[in-house]
Amino acid sequence: MKKRLLIAPAMGMVIYLSSCVPANKLTAEQNKNKDLQAQLDAAKMGNQDCQTKLAELQSKYDKDEKDVAGLKQDSTISGVSYRDLTTKYDKLNQLNEELLDRYNALLKGNEENTQKISGQLQMTQDQLLQKQDQLTTLQAQLDREKMHLDSVSAMLKDREARVSQLEGILKQKDAAADSLRNAIQAALTGIPSGISVYTKNGKVYVSMSEKLLFPSGSITVEPGGISALHQLSKALESNPDIGIMVEGHTDDVHMNGKGEIKDNWDLSVMRATSIVKIILEDAKIDPHRLMASGVSQYDPIDPGTTPEARQKNRRTDIILTPKINEILKILNNQ
Repeated sequence: MKKRLLIAPAMGMVIYLSSCVPANKLTAEQNKNKDLQAQLDAAKMGNQDCQTKLAELQSKYDKDEKDVAGLKQDSTISGVSYRDLTTKYDKLNQLNEELLDRYNALLKGNEENTQKISGQLQMTQDQLLQKQDQLTTLQAQLDREKMHLDSVSAMLKDREARVSQLEGILKQKDAAADSLRNAIQAALTGIPSGISVYTKNGKVYVSMSEKLLFPSGSITVEPGGISALHQLSKALESNPDIGIMVEGHTDDVHMNGKGEIKDNWDLSVMRATSIVKIILEDAKIDPHRLMASGVSQYDPIDPGTTPEARQKNRRTDIILTPKINEILKILNNQ
């Protein structure tokens, strides 16, 4: 299981700033960290709820399709029975007419034969009445099944429309993520190396290497890294609906620092905090959109222990998340 620690900017800088920052500013930074943590937790819960409700909707859709297929099969069987009874009714009616003719012909004949024919005629008439009742009952059943089938079909069409609407919004979300990725890549043109931009799970990841941003073991951003972050922040200005999370990563080489950086947790969080401050200093971005976090060594790109693997893992990911309010609104109306 991957371990994650979300620490707000003020928490990561407590030791460094304890000697020069007033207590009220420190308290404000801590409160801001709590607010950002709550926003992240709410976003995660919203995303999980979105996926769960979408799965429930698909399950209901599949069940309704099976119900409709069953109703269609029952309706077909009832229709065959109805036609079979109609044929039998016609044959009995024809037989009745024949018996009536025979009855009239023999009316003046043998009384015994007359009574026999009369009994047969009465039996035939009773059978006709019975078949007529069966036909009436079957017709009523067919009418009820047709009404139910129409109702289920209408409900199924409505759910198909909702699924189609959700799929459309998800496609728009993916398209927006692709468009944002392209815009970020264009904004970062000219940076020689140490940066990659890609999409994953509907989010845009801007991954920057330690070599581009920091000296080894330091939380001070290099001039080249500052320039790249300023270019990125300008692109983020024009996308106010995008959430921004800065996530620091280290390798698995343990630190035993005695100063403000005690271990890899401190290093990952403080680096994320440094980057957040640089993004905010040169752009008109609402600070509420940003969150700084650190995961130490516990989310590696490469699980190996070679120098190359560790170099890949020493990075900072800037994760850009589009809003999902439209999707949640549709799911809540189900």
